[in-house]
Amino acid sequence: MVSARPTGGNEKVIKKNVFKIVSCIKYPSFCSGLLLPYQTNIAILIYMYNLNKQQKQAVEHTGSPLLIIAGAGTGKTTVITQKIGWLVEQGLAKADEILALTFTEKAAGEMAERADMLLPYGYFDLWIMTFHSFAEKILQQHGLDIGLPTNFKILNEFQQWALVKKNLDRFNLDYYRPLGNQTKFISALLQHFSRAKDEDINPAQYLEYAGSLRENTDNMLSGAKNIKYSILNIADEHGKVDKAVAEQEIARINEVANAYHVYQQLLLDNSALDFGDLINYTLRLFRERPLILAKFQKQFKYVLVDEFQDTNWAQYELIKLLTGCNNVSAKNSYGDLKINPHHSPTLSSIKEGELGKIISATPGANLTVVGDDDQSIFRFRGASMSNILQFKRDYPQAQEIVLTQNYRSTQNILNTAYEFIKLNNPNRLEYQLNKDGEERDANKKVDKRLQAQTKDAGIIEVIQGKNLPDEVNKIIAKIVELKIKDKEASWNDFAILVRANASAKEFSNALEIAGLPYVFLASRGLYSRPVIMDLIAYLNLLDNYHESTACYRVLNIPVFKFSHEEIIGFLNLAKKKAWSLYETIQYLASFSQESGEKIKILLNLVNKHTVLVKVKKASEIIFAFLGDSGYLKYLSAQEPLKIKETMRELNAFLKRTKEFEAEDEIGSVKNFLSALALELESGEEGALAQDPEAGPEMIKILTVHAAKGLEFKYVFIVNMVELRFPTTERSDPIELPDALVKEILPEGDSHLEEERRLFYVAMTRAKQGLYFSWAPDYGGTRKKKPSRFLVEANLVTDNIQRPTAKVETQNFASLQNAPKFNLNLPKPIYEPPKFYSYTQLQSYDKCPHQYFIDHVLKIPKPGKHFFSFGQSMHLTLQKFFGAVIQSRQATQTDLFGNSVFANAASAVSLEQLLRFYEESWIDDWYEDKKQKEEYYKKGKKILKELFAKYNGHWPKVIGLEQGFKLRIGGHLLYGKIDRVDELESGIQIVDYKTGQVKDEDKITNDQKYQLLLYQLAAAEVLRKKPANLQFYYLEKNSELNFLGSQGDIAKMQDWVITTIKKIKDSIKRNYFPHSSDPCRYCGKNSEIGEISSL
Repeated sequence: MVSARPTGGNEKVIKKNVFKIVSCIKYPSFCSGLLLPYQTNIAILIYMYNLNKQQKQAVEHTGSPLLIIAGAGTGKTTVITQKIGWLVEQGLAKADEILALTFTEKAAGEMAERADMLLPYGYFDLWIMTFHSFAEKILQQHGLDIGLPTNFKILNEFQQWALVKKNLDRFNLDYYRPLGNQTKFISALLQHFSRAKDEDINPAQYLEYAGSLRENTDNMLSGAKNIKYSILNIADEHGKVDKAVAEQEIARINEVANAYHVYQQLLLDNSALDFGDLINYTLRLFRERPLILAKFQKQFKYVLVDEFQDTNWAQYELIKLLTGCNNVSAKNSYGDLKINPHHSPTLSSIKEGELGKIISATPGANLTVVGDDDQSIFRFRGASMSNILQFKRDYPQAQEIVLTQNYRSTQNILNTAYEFIKLNNPNRLEYQLNKDGEERDANKKVDKRLQAQTKDAGIIEVIQGKNLPDEVNKIIAKIVELKIKDKEASWNDFAILVRANASAKEFSNALEIAGLPYVFLASRGLYSRPVIMDLIAYLNLLDNYHESTACYRVLNIPVFKFSHEEIIGFLNLAKKKAWSLYETIQYLASFSQESGEKIKILLNLVNKHTVLVKVKKASEIIFAFLGDSGYLKYLSAQEPLKIKETMRELNAFLKRTKEFEAEDEIGSVKNFLSALALELESGEEGALAQDPEAGPEMIKILTVHAAKGLEFKYVFIVNMVELRFPTTERSDPIELPDALVKEILPEGDSHLEEERRLFYVAMTRAKQGLYFSWAPDYGGTRKKKPSRFLVEANLVTDNIQRPTAKVETQNFASLQNAPKFNLNLPKPIYEPPKFYSYTQLQSYDKCPHQYFIDHVLKIPKPGKHFFSFGQSMHLTLQKFFGAVIQSRQATQTDLFGNSVFANAASAVSLEQLLRFYEESWIDDWYEDKKQKEEYYKKGKKILKELFAKYNGHWPKVIGLEQGFKLRIGGHLLYGKIDRVDELESGIQIVDYKTGQVKDEDKITNDQKYQLLLYQLAAAEVLRKKPANLQFYYLEKNSELNFLGSQGDIAKMQDWVITTIKKIKDSIKRNYFPHSSDPCRYCGKNSEIGEISSL
């Protein structure tokens, strides 16, 4: 172990022992005799030693707000996570006293993973999350304080669209009444409402603005001056306003305002919120309930915000409230600046020197924001630096630190990118801060030129094809050339970046033909994936036998083994007889000797599942088809590189199906297909979760937006022609009135500047090689010009010679001439998990092959009724004991005005418990109605007995579903504790069991290890003394109590470390054997079948 001494930090000690500290992480025996400051975290020491001067300043800065301007590849995530670790290690804050807000789930996940490696032991509550996740968590705790239902649901874009479509007649539309397809119109309305919420404008404020327009415009027409709101944007060149035109514009704005009000009321009527509501209701909560705001202001001693340039106005308002900057009102935050307070200010309206004008702000606010305006690609009208400029005014005492040491790219790549992005001046932060004020001396000038920390020479090359297929083939040939030449490169080092998803198809097809491993990291498009289209077709066939398009696709599913010639014959006969395709194969089942047996297999399957459709839910039918047809077994026997991608798609579709069933009372195939049809009508393509770093190694195809935050050794930015990159501008169909826009908006061509920032992001993803490709021929009759960005970046000349002959398109669509390669592709290598759970370890311990199926390939499998029952009981007890906690925390006032605690026993009731049970009941995977009713009655009986047992003396519950992360032997484990009770002698950890009651001597060690793991987590992370461990068997309302000794804990730790080492070894060798033959855990003859070691 590392010796400790209570003498405080000593950087000389760290530098002197850095080699030994590094060795200590890999080889603990090396740590003997190493003296370090008391409670020093070795990982933090290593990181701190490796930080550059500016990074170290940013990490250690406290006492005042801090603005970190972090260029691409300068280690901003490292700085934020290191700051979290440093604050905890220095004792300045506990883990749950630091709030880190990010813009995307991907960024939050990456930040949490890095924090996991830094924080000693582990933690229970770490607040690293997106703005929306943070707001959701706050509203779940305190939404009731402003009248929100506790069980609110969050609607995604499609669900919002469906809600509006269902209630379109309530909107009383005239100006915007849709004459044709309603899809785009509804989407335009929702986009407008979302923009209003981004600006922290609620329906009442919008209605107030709209209502004032008529009176103010009438006054303006009468010659009145200093009108607050009026129709100014429709005046002619002489400044005159036509009254009829003004009336129409006023009516339009009033119609939109009323529509916004109706939409918001629909959400409340359905106990629903959209994503904008999460932020806006949290703002309302904090503004109207100061005690709740004060609670979180006290809790969060430090607030860190990543990607600050991409936050909107409402999100920034939330930050200011949390950090005590209450000087800026919601309606006008422009202070004493001499600008029109009712119109959005532009940069030219802010005089030089006024940007840093002192406005009273809370001194000493420990707020850190990290941003780079040059990488802002998600902001409204290109307001890339709006929040940063506002931050400078709201926190005039804030310190600035600029990170310019780039740890990713070569210098020539950085220089090219920097010279290009300067074309966005003056609408760049570097330009604005350097011109702002005369007191900023030369030493304080902001210089965003990035300095490469590698001396390697990078490659920048433009690849020109004759046409699109030639461009694609040249890109693939270049990738293979680099892969052969660079012996250290893996397929993960290559990325093809496209401006839009549609541009990826040609590259995907060509890589498939070439036989190279690739993955298209699309966030949408689930419903167009072949396997998912097969499943949808089969469900459609069950719903309507005579839907020939569905039947045709089903006949083409490989497991049914129909040849192309056979299917053509079926189609010809169907056309000749005017039959449906299903009627045709029914006929041929009896008369065709060649195809008859295969047809009978399919018809028997359809008949079997037609019976099930009447009583089973959609997800159960999908699993029945996958198993009974052998399709899941077929998919599991694909090429190794394909299996994981296919399973990712299957799991995403099944997740969507389960989401539907949670909303639909019946959950039938017919209802699911109706919902799916509506979803497709809305333009939804199906969401796909992505993990760019997940194995096995492959070439990545992704959009530039999706590439934000990633890096690759070799980057190919393709289709660099006009109208593709940059794209043409598409303004909002329904613009938010300027009077309601609060942000500082740039002048000039905001769309072009946003496209430039997107191109800058694309360029700065490359470490060593940056390639651009284009071709003059993309089909059609007009030739393409190279993108203006290639010219602006001095990569091509503007007078490049282009062919003048008519475009040849006869072989244009074909990629059959794509190069084919045999590179002896290695077996796929999967990455070991970043953290482990008890369930994972137990799964591997029982059968490594089952672990491979469940946790590596993640092959879906049908549920079990006893899991549904157990989940129902767990959820019921979680809700009920949550009510017990709330009732205990509630205060009442006696006759003398003194606060007294309410009696928890009297505040909860059996009726309440049974109501929670009814709400939480999951009726999936029961064999039949009778079995479902038996289990439902059994659960009710159990809960009544539990209530009778504890009524009047409920346990003092202090935690429910308590999540934690714990480090054992350098490995990170996570878990959730069902319940934590407070006892006089310490805490009690409770885990519910719905299975058979067991005596202590019949519990195996690996079953005990679960609670022993929780015991260690409670002691080391929660810092509370465990006094008892309890398995609570709900079946008999009985308890099994024990407490682990030091020896028991040591055995559990040894088991954890040994099992994880075995898992890593299996992953390294791609070897996951069965635990026995035959294996009683995974079953070799299951519907999945045997999957050979990969």
